[in-house]
Amino acid sequence: MRRRKAIVGAHKALVSPRKALVAALTAALLAGAGVAQAATPQAPPAPARDRAAAATITWSLVRASNPTADQRSAYDLITKAMNAAVARYNNLSDLGKTLTVRYEPGVPTADGNINGTIRFGSNRSYMSERTALHEIAHTIGVGTSSGWSRLGGSGTWTGGQATALVKQYDGSGAKISTGGGHFWPYGLNYDNEWSGTAADRHVRIVAAMVRDGL
Repeated sequence: MRRRKAIVGAHKALVSPRKALVAALTAALLAGAGVAQAATPQAPPAPARDRAAAATITWSLVRASNPTADQRSAYDLITKAMNAAVARYNNLSDLGKTLTVRYEPGVPTADGNINGTIRFGSNRSYMSERTALHEIAHTIGVGTSSGWSRLGGSGTWTGGQATALVKQYDGSGAKISTGGGHFWPYGLNYDNEWSGTAADRHVRIVAAMVRDGL
């Protein structure tokens, strides 16, 4: 009996170091995985306002290879206006368009075409963010698309999403009027319509018009 206990005790003595070794190796592997994980922390998701929109408006300015003083002055003002307007569109909408902008002194004010072209004339008062926002709307389809004719040809915009939005802004009796390829309120047709709030609402209404079928 004593011999059997001695053998069992010897067996336990032999097994215990093996268990200890396995335990030590397991602990080392787990520690290694933990270190590797800590070495490559995952960045938290970007706030919604910092995430890229589904589409993006981009623009480029056609410049003369050897610009005159007048052209350089115009380029500076146009660049400032377009950068501000495009940033506002990209921040507040998911609209996409590639724009080509030109300085053409013979243009009386400014104009925008659905093909993505915007032209600024020599009148510096139109080289503003208001004008740039307004002309971008024309390139997207305001006054220039078949959807505009279908939904705005009656003198009142009939699309549901943009109409609901203007009612949210101005009350249940509000509507979007149309005429001459333009809309109001929030069409930014004249300088006296300008404000930061009106500019934001302009972009959101144009985006809603696109969802309506502009």
